[in-house]
Amino acid sequence: MSDLTNVLPAEHPILPQLTQRRSPRAYTSQPVAAEVLQQLFTAAGSAASCFGEQPWRFVVGSQVTSPEVFQKILGTLAEFNQGWAKNASAIALAVAKTTFSHDSNPNAWAKHDVGQAVATLAIQGVELGVQIHQMAGFSQDAARAAFQIPADYELVSVFTIGYPGSPDTLPDPLKAREAAPRSRKPLGEIMFEGGWPTVAGERYDQAPV
Repeated sequence: MSDLTNVLPAEHPILPQLTQRRSPRAYTSQPVAAEVLQQLFTAAGSAASCFGEQPWRFVVGSQVTSPEVFQKILGTLAEFNQGWAKNASAIALAVAKTTFSHDSNPNAWAKHDVGQAVATLAIQGVELGVQIHQMAGFSQDAARAAFQIPADYELVSVFTIGYPGSPDTLPDPLKAREAAPRSRKPLGEIMFEGGWPTVAGERYDQAPV
């Protein structure tokens, strides 16, 4: 069930699941089964975390089994994201517990660990033929209010879950972005062995997914 659309060319050999992971906006109407969702979030729960805290929490809405939750999360998204995210099979809100359970001290690494969990989920998704699209374009205040999330939890991101569909189902501007060649910074710009160099020519305005 590999998704071989727009595979990332890698500078060095890496796992194919990593090159095949992408962030689609086009999804099919095929539902993601409850068992597959459980596999995805089991994978997320296997990620490493500081002190083994596992600070990640996920609110999940499925179009099939929890459509009201799906719509509530969808409603927190920026209008641009709502336009395509509404076609995903499921949508999830990623939340970080910001204090350690063993001593109640602040956990400065909570969001880092939530990121690790979602990344692990994304790779498991590729293995299952599912892709996710992570978003920062949502209202944290609206999401907190919608689900009564306590103050000591920080909202991190929202991500869609589904089987990738044809870019032809998207409006032209999004279709072009879906098919645009994927690239990453060369290793020499991100890996500094032996010390911190002066890196010339970095372009932070270019970050294709």
